[in-house]
Amino acid sequence: MSRGKIIVILIGVALAGFVGYRMYSGSGGGASPGAGMRRGGGGADADAPIPVTAVAAAVENVPLNLDALGTVQALNTVSVRPQVGGQIEAVLFREGQEIAKDEVIARIDARSYQAQLDQAVAKKKQDEAQLGGARSTLKRYEELMQKNFVAAQDLENQRHTVRQLEAQVAADEAAIANARVQLGYTTIRAPIAGLAGIRQVDVGNIVQGGQSDAIVVLTQVHPINVIFTLPEQQLERVRAAGPDLKVSARDRADNRVVAEGRLSVIDNQIDAATGSFKLKAEFSNDANTLWPGQFVNVRLEVGALANALTVPSQALQRGPDGAYVYVVKEDSTVALQPVKAGAETGNGKTVVMEGLQAGERVVSEGQFRLKPGAKVLALAPGEAPPAPAAPAAGEAGQSGETPRRRRSGG
Repeated sequence: MSRGKIIVILIGVALAGFVGYRMYSGSGGGASPGAGMRRGGGGADADAPIPVTAVAAAVENVPLNLDALGTVQALNTVSVRPQVGGQIEAVLFREGQEIAKDEVIARIDARSYQAQLDQAVAKKKQDEAQLGGARSTLKRYEELMQKNFVAAQDLENQRHTVRQLEAQVAADEAAIANARVQLGYTTIRAPIAGLAGIRQVDVGNIVQGGQSDAIVVLTQVHPINVIFTLPEQQLERVRAAGPDLKVSARDRADNRVVAEGRLSVIDNQIDAATGSFKLKAEFSNDANTLWPGQFVNVRLEVGALANALTVPSQALQRGPDGAYVYVVKEDSTVALQPVKAGAETGNGKTVVMEGLQAGERVVSEGQFRLKPGAKVLALAPGEAPPAPAAPAAGEAGQSGETPRRRRSGG
């Protein structure tokens, strides 16, 4: 036999011996590693009560709400544009600043408009002087007419001249008023109170009256509106609840209330394409928690359900036959109880229409380990289960140390 075959046979024999040794030392003479644990108290753990959180069903007045997605809309939005042309002389606001109504936000070079006003005033003075002379001439004509020194036609012509000059002076007054208005437009004031947006025009630029580009956009956010829609099936319910309904705006995660306001308008028509109608709610927004263009969850309160039975929403389970809860009985076991669930209250609770009585305790946490008849340890919300008792010294030796010694001894 060749040397290579001998080496292969020796390696095979060595591997077979190693595997046999490992199997013998792991079996420990035929005893199962789990046997000691089963003998040492595993049965007591199987019979131990399952810790769960239990809450009693409560009777309370539950508000009835309708939820929707809304868009925040400024009460007023104004794009401030120049009404006269000229060079921007000064910009007197900061971007994002709260601006009061009639506050000066910019100025246009006013020298040419001041000159036009001065010219109109001078023209009026000139026409007033001519009018004074014509009136004096008319008065002499009337005196001479009584002595037949002036023809009647000349007297009538003089009267027409006075009337023409009076009309000219009236036109001069209108021209002066218009020049003053144009001069006033060189001082640009805020037409509403609101927040200034990003500045669109810088100092030194030439602007034109009525141009499409605004100097700045002002948005009025005190108060502010939220527009939202509801299905047309809710229209009668909303109208029957009254005109002044409470509305709350919640954040996008629907976790907290951002602002509270009142319903102000129900739209006068239903959108045939979507089968919904629009509503508008008004919020004071004193803390600027709402911003134009923001999306919020809207909750409209349309009434209240008196003396309703409520349980935590997480206590309700769903099965093939409908909703059910686990009820904790007096002997600390649980029973599966079918119920008829109603509306959610909005504070983590759900109304139960049928199947429960006030005061019955239902499991709100830990249901996944339960089955009907299981023994439980009912804990209050937030209460921690007691720590397990430490095993006795003899039990610890039977369940853990003996197998380890058996393995180490080989």
